[in-house]
Amino acid sequence: MKKILIATGGGDCPGLNAVIRGIVKSAALEGGWQVFGCIESFNGILKDEIEIVELTEERVSGLHVKGGTIIKTTNKGGPFQFPVRQADGSWIVEDRSQLMKKRLEELGIEAVINIGGDGSQAISLGLSKIGINVVGVPKTIDNDLSSTDFTFGFQTAVQIATECFDKIVTTAESHNRVFIMEVMGRDAGWIALHTAIAGGAEVCIIPEIPYDPHKIVEKIETRYQHGMGFCNIVIAEGAKALDGKVTGTDPTAIGDRHIKLGGVGEKLKHELLDLGIEHDVRVTTLGHLQRGGTPIAFDRILATEFGVKAFELVRDGKYGNLVTYRQPNISYVPIEEALKEPHLVNPDKDFLIHTARRIGMSLGD
Repeated sequence: MKKILIATGGGDCPGLNAVIRGIVKSAALEGGWQVFGCIESFNGILKDEIEIVELTEERVSGLHVKGGTIIKTTNKGGPFQFPVRQADGSWIVEDRSQLMKKRLEELGIEAVINIGGDGSQAISLGLSKIGINVVGVPKTIDNDLSSTDFTFGFQTAVQIATECFDKIVTTAESHNRVFIMEVMGRDAGWIALHTAIAGGAEVCIIPEIPYDPHKIVEKIETRYQHGMGFCNIVIAEGAKALDGKVTGTDPTAIGDRHIKLGGVGEKLKHELLDLGIEHDVRVTTLGHLQRGGTPIAFDRILATEFGVKAFELVRDGKYGNLVTYRQPNISYVPIEEALKEPHLVNPDKDFLIHTARRIGMSLGD
């Protein structure tokens, strides 16, 4: 029996379990394959006590409707920067990639399928370069990988954000308020832009377009007459004012290299108040609501297709590649090519930007 090891890394998102199910069911139908899950990304094989579980058809039955990942995930550490506690209580990070390679060989693992975003796929590329058979599956609710039209989880995140926004609109109108809703999006504004257009926001602030608070004030005031009116704003967590600075805190966890974004909605609120806005301004931050829950049908289907294709790449020995979706086809590209540049909103070319402006939406510029 040939063996495959699956890992899910980075933030969780709806559809991860559907990918796992697609891999396992494809392998079972092919015959001659065993599939294992590595607990908490690659930590399961890097820790002193190995923690992997066999994934059978029975274990993944009905899994496509369940959010999260049954094999857990993490965005800390990894084979090239694994956190290790020293005798004095301090922490260091060490390269355990060769240990991982050795353990895979000892366990008879034929290939690794790594499901994750750009950080996880950078690890996939590194593992490929040291001779480990790797296939990548793109996963990010930010939809910021340039090799694929969509990543699974994105459409569900937009749906959740839009449903929340719809509820905010009614309370804003009832109370003559300005509502700012902060959504996820570190470098890419896709969630914010889709949500703003779907929900009918008056203002949308994304990382790709630095915002001027004065312009936002001007838009807000067009929404009020004699103190009556309302205005709804969607802002991505990675949005930047004209000074180019993001809002967040430095990471504190060992092995975590990402600035913890958050608070840009509150920052914008105080900027508006400082400019003299007299309306009642409220902020709602969706946070991890966008990552949780049941994937919508689109993401269940896409994730299942990704799982099937990932297994077929392993079966055919086409390692070092990332599964992709180029409508209407499921294909693949070299992982290195997929990581060359992120998929960001292009303010000058993307029709969604044109659409937003043509319906009178302010983008803060």
